[in-house]
Amino acid sequence: MLPASCRRAVPGAEGGPAPGAAASRRAAWLGSALRSAMARPWRALPRARSWGALAGLRARPDKFGGVSVDLAELRRPLRLERAAFGRWLRGAVARWREEGRVAVWLRVPILQSGFVAAAASQGFAFHHAEQGSSTLTLWLGEGPSRLPVYATHQLGVAGAVLDESTGKVLVVQDRNRDCSFHLGDTAVREVFEETGIKSEFKSILSVRQQHEHPGAFGKSDMYIICRLEPSSFDISFCQQECLRCEWMALDEVARTKQATPITSNVAKLLLYGYREGFDKIDITMREFPAVYPGLFYKLYHRELPESYRNIT
Repeated sequence: MLPASCRRAVPGAEGGPAPGAAASRRAAWLGSALRSAMARPWRALPRARSWGALAGLRARPDKFGGVSVDLAELRRPLRLERAAFGRWLRGAVARWREEGRVAVWLRVPILQSGFVAAAASQGFAFHHAEQGSSTLTLWLGEGPSRLPVYATHQLGVAGAVLDESTGKVLVVQDRNRDCSFHLGDTAVREVFEETGIKSEFKSILSVRQQHEHPGAFGKSDMYIICRLEPSSFDISFCQQECLRCEWMALDEVARTKQATPITSNVAKLLLYGYREGFDKIDITMREFPAVYPGLFYKLYHRELPESYRNIT
């Protein structure tokens, strides 16, 4: 039986045989209504809702040349189709490539984990997961990924290269990195890779410590400054890592107001050692055999007088 709204509009619908002409008109009307209903774009409504759910999503640039996207900002995540999200992400990644972005960080709350598959299909990989969310990354830059691994803590190393014959120190302006990754010999390698200057580790000058560091995913961060002695002097710096690199007078670096607080204080410490003797500032290193056969550890401390070193 037709709905009431249709029965009122069609002659003879309330019962009894309709006249032939009326029956023909009713059949024609029903056929037209069915064809119209079948032709309606029923799928357009969910798609519109999907794009509406994406309206609050924003990509936030970072100082390293990447962008971060947090799906917790979705206005209506339950209305967002995975296919619609995949189309949006594909277009966004293409746009970020054109802009010269080097990486994408995608945070996915646990209740929206269904979108992970759409991201993975475009090359995203897990970086880390916490209690309520996971973070995926996509490297867009040249060569292998230079993104840091997830941290339980972060350890950075910097080398202060001082030419004692001239009183000049090697100054580097980083392009997109604040620190290196290891201690001791690695500081020497990092300086060479970034500047082309060969050097030798002499001592540790200082240690910076901070907790809940945003650049270390909220973990603890330690940054160790090493004193290095150069054995070559011609600069050939890595343009991917550095904006510029030059030799500068140490007292000029110590006095400049353009340096960061850590650079300024390390320069003053280095200047004091240069003028008064490095034995007043150096934390040196000695290597000892570990309790495990074939392994060694390095112990860093102020140098002891020989009479104390030889106490048995």
